[in-house]
Parts: sequence; C-alpha cells; structure tokens
Amino acid sequence: MNAPHHIAPAGDGEAAEPGSELRVLIAAPRGFCAGVDRAIRIVELALDRYGAPVYVRHEIVHNRYVVDTLRAKGAIFVESLDRVPDGVPVVFSAHGVPKAVPAKAEARGLDYIDATCPLVSKVHRQAERANEAGRHIIFVGHAGHPEVIGTLGQLPEGAMTLVESVDDVTKLSPHDPEMLSFLTQTTLSVDDTRDIIAALQHRFPTISGPRGEDICYATSNRQDAVKAIAGECDRMIVIGAPNSSNSLRLVEVAERMGTPAHLVQRGHDVDPAWLAGISTLGITAGASAPEALVREVIDAVAAHRDIVENVVVTTEENMVFKLPRGLEVA
Repeated sequence: MNAPHHIAPAGDGEAAEPGSELRVLIAAPRGFCAGVDRAIRIVELALDRYGAPVYVRHEIVHNRYVVDTLRAKGAIFVESLDRVPDGVPVVFSAHGVPKAVPAKAEARGLDYIDATCPLVSKVHRQAERANEAGRHIIFVGHAGHPEVIGTLGQLPEGAMTLVESVDDVTKLSPHDPEMLSFLTQTTLSVDDTRDIIAALQHRFPTISGPRGEDICYATSNRQDAVKAIAGECDRMIVIGAPNSSNSLRLVEVAERMGTPAHLVQRGHDVDPAWLAGISTLGITAGASAPEALVREVIDAVAAHRDIVENVVVTTEENMVFKLPRGLEVA
C-alpha cells in the first residue's frame, strides 16, 4: 500500500472510462481503534498467562476474522457466564457488561479480566455520577447493542431511559423534567446524535450532559474521513461486520452524501458489478476491522480492475490505552 499522504481534490482531470484505471481512495483513519487494539491484546496476554482455554463473554469485538483468529489460539466465546466452567479465566468484551456480570463472576470465584473500552467505562462513570446527583438519565443509543445493555446495566432498573431517535424524544414523559441528564452510546452517527441532543435540549432546557463528547474519537474520525472522500467517489466499500454499530454508521454517512455504499466482511464479498463503469472507489474500515482485511478487499478490487491507490489522511491517531493491572507488558 502507498504511504499515507494527502491528495488534492479530484475533478481537474477527465472522468475515467469504464475499463480504464480505477482510482481507489483509502480513508485514513480507518480500522482498529485503541480500544479494540487493547481488547484483542488482553485476550492474547490472558492466553499467554493462563494458557488455553480462556473464555470470553460475547465477541471481544464485532469482527468474525478477529474472533476466529483468537479462537484458533484457544479463546472460547460464550454469551453467558453460565457457559464458563469453574476454575478458568473469563474476559469481558470491549463493549462493556452490566454490573451484575462481574458480581456473578465474583460470586463463583472466577478470575475475570475486564476489556471494556476505557471510553465506554467513562460513560459508565458519568451515569453513576448523574444517578448519585438524583438525575434521571436519557441514554441515546441502539436497543439491544451490547454497549447499550452494559451501560443500562450500570444502574438500577428504571434509572435510565433509552431513546433512539428524535421522535422518541417527543414521547418522553419524565417524572421530573428539571432533573435530567443525557449520555450517548460511543459508536453512534455524529450527525444523528447531534439532532437528538438538540431535540432533548430544546424540550428540556435544564438537561445536563457530559463535558465532552461521548461519541469516541475513533468513531468521529472515521466518519469525518468518509465525509472527506465520499463526495469524490462513485461508490464506497466499508469493511466491517453487520453487527458492528460504527461500521454501519460509516455506510450511512456515505449514503447521506449521495454515494452508494456497501458493507463487506471479506474480499470475497466484493461484487464485480459494483466496479463496472465507475472511475473512483472509496474504501474504509470500521474500528473492529484489521488492516489485513483492508488489503484483502483492495486486492479483490484489483482482481477486476486496474487500480491506482491513494490514501487520504484527515487526521493522525496516536491514542494508546493502558492494559489492566497484572497484564502489563514489561
């Protein structure tokens, strides 16, 4: 792959004819974020420390390639602690878990390692503080997503209300409208969330929110990178899993800019019909997708068209999260 560099906006040359070289704009940042990197490393270090098997509650991150790679090393993925035998370690996924899960692990005497992304843990602490202040929390997120389940499970039932849309905001009837706070899932669409928060603030002027943005830096950066290239592209490919919230949001961002976008998991998912008659293709990857899959998809495209690769850098990422105590690498 070419070294990352900034490119001039397209449009100065003539559009490519079908069958000629396909310009491929590769978004940067893309792929693994610091939280995903940390979570995968935690499983690998747990395998080194304890030996196989190490159990992981839920997929450590939402990517089949990553999960299969760790499974081959000795990780066993389960959806419930009931599936974890006594006497073996268990890792909690990057999405976070309700408080009842570590409590149950402790009651059983299980060794557990929490791989929750620190930015998700920050939202958990914010929820606790708002609850201690006597505020009811409006949580913006997608029902059923593991991060949402984990965050709602930080507080007693009824302490938080989930909203998914501006329409949901109009239906709220809180007991005390003057004592509200809002928090958000970290992997949402920046634009959608902005509209929902604006609706909350319009309807409940005294509602309080976090000092900083809850949507994680990596989610925002990847959406901004798509916005930077989508307008130049005839089509976009997003590499990620269908259950990956941040990857689905990248598809939505591209399509809102009028660019058809497709979510793929592997190179073999690329449909040659997508490449016919276009001159510029955009490629990005969700925060759980490794760079190896980006290369695989580019190679799949190159099998059908002659390509010229250009990496478009919108920002540099240098974030690194500390490992849990006991797993630090000397």
